[in-house]
Amino acid sequence: MRYSIVFLGFLLIISCRQKENPRQNTTVEAETEVALDAIPTDTTAKVAKPVLKTFDGLADTTFVRLADFSEDFAYDMRYATKNNFLKAKVYDCAECYTRVKTAKALIKANKYFMDKGVKIKFYDCYRPNSVQYKMWEIVPNPQYVANPDKGSIHNRGGAVDITLVDMDGNELDMGTDFDYFGKRAYHDNMDLPQEILDNRKLLKETMEAHGFWSIRTEWWHYNLSSASNDPVANFKWECN
Repeated sequence: MRYSIVFLGFLLIISCRQKENPRQNTTVEAETEVALDAIPTDTTAKVAKPVLKTFDGLADTTFVRLADFSEDFAYDMRYATKNNFLKAKVYDCAECYTRVKTAKALIKANKYFMDKGVKIKFYDCYRPNSVQYKMWEIVPNPQYVANPDKGSIHNRGGAVDITLVDMDGNELDMGTDFDYFGKRAYHDNMDLPQEILDNRKLLKETMEAHGFWSIRTEWWHYNLSSASNDPVANFKWECN
């Protein structure tokens, strides 16, 4: 009988250990699940921001690509599309080039605009003189298009065609589209809603405060005063 009791006790110990094992396994599995949940699931690679260039060592008359020096502008380079008065794509690709002194003035002006919650959007910048001849063939009127024999300040890298957008990219209402040839685009046309007049005033006064001057017939066009005597250029930029 003594052996029978010992044997029964041994069986009870084995039975208890077998019942404990499932609980231990469950605990391990639960701990494993927690550990797996703790592993970050966002493995998307972060895209490094491009390194911007500086103007150090560059002459004021050097032509530069504006996007290499600031990320704060917006672009709709119309002459790289067919959405323009030429109804033709005359730039191989959409780029905004200016001389260094023009780029510096634009960046300063844009910082002021951004403090107001808006920023510059470009329609056109430097323009090869060969394109100026194409424009003159279509609109041979110096009130709207500069005579290519003399050259536009666009051809000199000192003029830009611009508007303003909010920080989400929405254009402010300026009353007409870019390259609208008519009195509604004139700066001295006061017969417009107050919102449009206020938007044009913000654009004009800010650009003039940063060394640019406007022309009466185009609310979008601004010339850098110090660029008017620079030579006409006809180079075409490379497309990346």
